[in-house]
Amino acid sequence: MEKENTVKYKSKKFAVRIVNLYKYLCDEKKEYVMSKQILRSGTSIGANIAESECAISRKDFASKLYIALKECNETGFWLELLRDTNYITQEQFRSLYDDCDEMRRMMSASTRTLNAGDID
Repeated sequence: MEKENTVKYKSKKFAVRIVNLYKYLCDEKKEYVMSKQILRSGTSIGANIAESECAISRKDFASKLYIALKECNETGFWLELLRDTNYITQEQFRSLYDDCDEMRRMMSASTRTLNAGDID
């Protein structure tokens, strides 16, 4: 069983929330462009973390983790845009953004650790 504090666990739970947000935006708000973008970036975080588990090298692992981090930052942008255009409420934004930011901080710490190991 996965621990609740792992970025893998959190990214999968977050992806489920993003899929539900996508359905809400399409069904209730009739918003199809930004919703597709956040679906792609928000679910890509976990997909890249999952890919990193099968990395063939430390460099490959770091690459997948960096991609997940970039997708996380992009997702934060889409959440801000959805809030600023009133497609989601401040409460919806805050809940999702806080989860996104927590994963971002976890991945940032991991990439710093990886970079520290690259110093010769």
